[in-house]
Amino acid sequence: MMRTVTLIATAAMGLESVVANEVRNLGYEVEVDNGKVIFDAPISAIPRCNLWLRTADRVKILVGEFQATSFDELFEGTKHLPWEEYIPEDGQFPVSGKSVKSELHSVPDCQKIVKKSIAEKLKLKHGVVYKMPETGAIYKIEVSILKDIATLTIDTSGTGLHKRGYRVGQGEAPLKETMAAALILLTNWKPDDPFIDPFCGSGTIPIEAALIGQNIAPGFNRDFVSEEWPLIKKKHWEKAFEEAEDQANYDQKLFITGSDIDHKMINIAENNAIEAGLGDLVTWKQMQVNDLSIKANNGYIVGNPPYGQRLSDKESVEEIYRGLGKVMEQHPSWSVYILTAYEEFEKAYGKNATKKRKLFNGFIQTNYYQYFGERS
Repeated sequence: MMRTVTLIATAAMGLESVVANEVRNLGYEVEVDNGKVIFDAPISAIPRCNLWLRTADRVKILVGEFQATSFDELFEGTKHLPWEEYIPEDGQFPVSGKSVKSELHSVPDCQKIVKKSIAEKLKLKHGVVYKMPETGAIYKIEVSILKDIATLTIDTSGTGLHKRGYRVGQGEAPLKETMAAALILLTNWKPDDPFIDPFCGSGTIPIEAALIGQNIAPGFNRDFVSEEWPLIKKKHWEKAFEEAEDQANYDQKLFITGSDIDHKMINIAENNAIEAGLGDLVTWKQMQVNDLSIKANNGYIVGNPPYGQRLSDKESVEEIYRGLGKVMEQHPSWSVYILTAYEEFEKAYGKNATKKRKLFNGFIQTNYYQYFGERS
């Protein structure tokens, strides 16, 4: 019986260190690479990581890596891997793929060869003469070929980890929940500090702040594909959910506000918060940024305002940034964190950032402008 596995927590570009910190906090040693965090862990880490990782996109099992410059090498290398340790006789194993800077550039052909090779291996193991039945649990396999090195993984998450299960409505360009959590974890915010998102849209940043503030596992209200796998004993899932329940701090008082100029978005945000079980933890207000009312000290603004990517929006977006800058001038103890693709943000805001970090919001290259408050 397999005791340990090599896991990959995939990460959006620029968030690898944030994901690595989360994995370390769960007690595992990590190796950080582009777009992923790799670590060896017991089988029980699969439920824990899926439940707890706020900023990772998925958790995958690394089955193996090898060089493949021909279809024969890909077939034999795949067949050599211990698929029978993961996939039972009735397991469904769809194969997806990608290839970058490699001899084997036809992805559909690579997928077919990997599928055929795994089927041959499983037939031998399970004594199946014809076709594998594929009527049971799903084991989504990916073959990723980069510079002629084939990496084969099995996805343990199912739907991406950004799907927490609370988003019943959204706006035009919603921020992923994983990115929202990362924006918060990149600040020094503590649950006792006031927190405002003045551009809250469908409420993702304030909701993620509330989950972090009360230490609620982000995957607590959703399902994972690997819950159906015989490989992971039911007791591991039960223990992981028990741990999540024990560690949640539902008594933690929070001072979180989400505001937006659009009253429809405020209604959506309120509904999403109710769906997340956080209906009474966040205060929602319909207002423009110029009317922001700040009464406490040492708070945090975290926001993802409009970027003004269309030329016609440039003026209105600059006005929003100027308005925020003027409001925050009056509150030097507050820290301000803004994600935007607008390159002249600092000029419009009226102040250079203490620190800038390059992040990708989907496929959009952005900067995360960080202004550290003067503690009072």
